[in-house]
Amino acid sequence: MAGGLLCLVLGFAVVAQIQSNERDTTFATARQDELVGVLSDLGQRSERLRGDLRELEDTKAQLERDAEGGTALEEARKRATTYGLLAGTVPAEGPGIELLITDPRRGVRAINLLDALQELRDAGAEVVQVNDVRAGVDTYFLDDRNGVQADGRPLTPPYRFLAIGDPHTMTTALNIPGGLVKTLQGAGADVSITPRAKIAVDAIRSP
Repeated sequence: MAGGLLCLVLGFAVVAQIQSNERDTTFATARQDELVGVLSDLGQRSERLRGDLRELEDTKAQLERDAEGGTALEEARKRATTYGLLAGTVPAEGPGIELLITDPRRGVRAINLLDALQELRDAGAEVVQVNDVRAGVDTYFLDDRNGVQADGRPLTPPYRFLAIGDPHTMTTALNIPGGLVKTLQGAGADVSITPRAKIAVDAIRSP
């Protein structure tokens, strides 16, 4: 917008100059008082043009400051979102997988669920939820008399992992020979992995 206004002002100045050149022959025969009037008019026009240019420069500077401020604000918002996802304090959704572990024989232990979480993270999972517990950087699993706890909260089988990330990569990593799926099956669990176009993780952690 500022560029367009500047072009308009400069165009006006050019036209004024052309018109002035066309009147040169008239000026040669004009009286002194007429010439004084013309010079006064040109001086006023010149001053108005300088004023318009100053306003345009101020507007341009303000627009540049606004743009810089908007960029900084957008960057701050992106960083806040990234930190929120890492800390588990904001919901998230995106493509991913659902890993369902049924445990009819109660053979699955805390170490198995920790391995599942680590395998998902190693395969690029950005956000993970286990049942109704949002996994964070310091999430832990413990065995107790009633089963398994995650971050001090009891988990009831089946254990349902929701992981946001590349579905193909995570599925491949979990199914490698001798890997997590085979280990869980050896503990008497049934395992299913379902890729999904959209996984919604709504559990959050306290800030």
